[in-house]
Amino acid sequence: MGLRIAIDTGGTFTDVVAIDEASGAQWAVKTPSTPGDPSQGLLNGIRKVCQAAGRDSASVAAVLHGTTTATNAVLEHKFEGLGLLVTQGFRHLIEIARQSVPDGYGNSYFWVKPPRLVPLHLVREVPERLDHRGGVLSALDEVGTLRAIDELIAKGVTRIGVCLLHAYANDTHEKRVGELIAKRHPDVFVSLSSIVLPEYREYERAMTTLLDVMVKPYCKTYLSRAENEIRLSARDSRFLIMQSNGGVVTARTAGDKPVTMLLSGPAAGVLGASFMADYAGLRNILTIDVGGTSTDVSLVEDLKPQLTSYALIEHYPVKTPMLDIATVGTGGGSLAWIDPYGSLKVGPKSAGADPGPICYGKGGKEPTVTDAALVLGRLPAALVGGEIALDKASAKRAYDRLGEHFGMSAEEAAAGVLEIAAANQVNGIRRVTVMKGRDPGLYNLVAFGGAGGLFACEVADFLGIAGVLSPPNPGNLSAFGLHVSDVKRDYIRTLVRQQSGADHQEIESAWRELEARGRSEISAEGVPASDIALIRSADMRYVGEGHEVPVPVPEGVVGDEAVAHLWRAFHQVHQQTFGFAYEGQQDVELVNLRIQAIGKVHRPLAQKVERAKGKPAPEGVRAVYWRGQGWRDCPIYRRERLPIDGRLDGSAIVEEYGSTVVVPEGWFLTVDAYGNLLMRRTP
Repeated sequence: MGLRIAIDTGGTFTDVVAIDEASGAQWAVKTPSTPGDPSQGLLNGIRKVCQAAGRDSASVAAVLHGTTTATNAVLEHKFEGLGLLVTQGFRHLIEIARQSVPDGYGNSYFWVKPPRLVPLHLVREVPERLDHRGGVLSALDEVGTLRAIDELIAKGVTRIGVCLLHAYANDTHEKRVGELIAKRHPDVFVSLSSIVLPEYREYERAMTTLLDVMVKPYCKTYLSRAENEIRLSARDSRFLIMQSNGGVVTARTAGDKPVTMLLSGPAAGVLGASFMADYAGLRNILTIDVGGTSTDVSLVEDLKPQLTSYALIEHYPVKTPMLDIATVGTGGGSLAWIDPYGSLKVGPKSAGADPGPICYGKGGKEPTVTDAALVLGRLPAALVGGEIALDKASAKRAYDRLGEHFGMSAEEAAAGVLEIAAANQVNGIRRVTVMKGRDPGLYNLVAFGGAGGLFACEVADFLGIAGVLSPPNPGNLSAFGLHVSDVKRDYIRTLVRQQSGADHQEIESAWRELEARGRSEISAEGVPASDIALIRSADMRYVGEGHEVPVPVPEGVVGDEAVAHLWRAFHQVHQQTFGFAYEGQQDVELVNLRIQAIGKVHRPLAQKVERAKGKPAPEGVRAVYWRGQGWRDCPIYRRERLPIDGRLDGSAIVEEYGSTVVVPEGWFLTVDAYGNLLMRRTP
């Protein structure tokens, strides 16, 4: 028994939550992120939370980590030194892509292709060819392969993605190419598509493989550095990394396949929100995580986060199992700026951790969302328990200048910035609800992240949402979510078979092969066999359709019954997803088989708060500016002193160590036994 430490590295702050495995006691702290070397922020967080808990680093039993490092590398276009090897005749795979124009551009005259991950002159062909079932049509020419590899290295390539035609059906050629690179150029980073994404569709497989090898140097380097430092002080501790699918794996596993980490931080937040919503008696929720750089939103039904296997990171497609999270470029550090047409914009550009908002006093020059909240009186004079003093005068001067451009006061300009930021967040929520046939008004909103409480009620008003939940330590909830995550690994095999001619035994055998791999690899993570669950699913479509829908199989259903379930359940899933089905009219096609191997871990219990009941008493009063009402004196409360079941009517501000919650007029707040703040509209 020891201290379990969870660390979520964000764009501005690194959030840390430690839990004593014996007593369940918890400590939450924040420390500035270190984008140049994320391992330093991580290690600073460990030292700080150990100090808060009164422990030394030798007592650390496990470190769990979620991060946006991989995503940031993509967003910053760190494509230098990237090369690609493809099958002979397929050199233009990336250039051709999907031969389609994204929605919203009208036609190709208005769309400019995004920067290519790999320019054509850094793509080389490998002499070889397989058919779609993995049969060898042309053997691998190793002399020609080495020539192609050497040409890339001579042009400065240090990272190579390998995507050979139909390698998902037979990985022999790709593995040999990997061996040739490792032997000839051992310092070059390599990713093989047959390992990263053993699934058909060459373009998506190539792009996912390139993204994996692109972020590999950043992730493997800092994860290795952090793990070595942790081992020096806590030799027996485990270092586990959150994946986009909502599960954790060892740092070594994550570093070998870093594409699975692209949404690891936001995924942990969804798990933490679902965990606390259960204690609050809520099962269908929307989550909104407002951090320093972005806002992440998701849909959770019956306490089960939605899953997807496809996402866009900026303009680039990535296929890997992940929680269905929509991200918008609006956070506390997002810049307020004027576009070439004279319109006020908020985000996606951000001040980040360095220099940060103007009010941080670290050299920021452009106004941010945080500066706007401070100008309007929504924030206290210092953040993070007084560690970061805020310069309100400098923020006010910046908004004076912005207001002058539009002929309005600094307060009106700042209020407009917050309203635009909230509208951007609303658009994100609509992507996971309205665009998927859900009415957001039927869900409760769980708001967290350092700035989630600033916007929650305003966003709820936009969408007709009746209730908002602010869990304990909302600024550190993504870090807490790491504590409630299982060990997970995902496996896939492309097996295109039509129902009319499918061999059930072939399908069952393929599933069992994937299950054997999953059971073996989860066991290697230190999970007892009794705690391993294997979840089956498949991607399916009607014959002739271009895209599939995932069809889950109930746990424990195997053999002929599992395959028969697929054919039956597919029509229901298709009806629910698209609003129509062709049962009995159109043949069904199986495309991919999937297995998710889950190693169940011990979860901490939510702690009840020890407080008396009664009427909330304000700590003081502060002038706060409200759009359409002007300046009004507003009571200020400390969250940790709010009594259980006591009612607090808006307008009011609730402050705590890592976050601020705004309760506007027309809303009221109560506190439950676990410290959740439950906000409702006043009847």
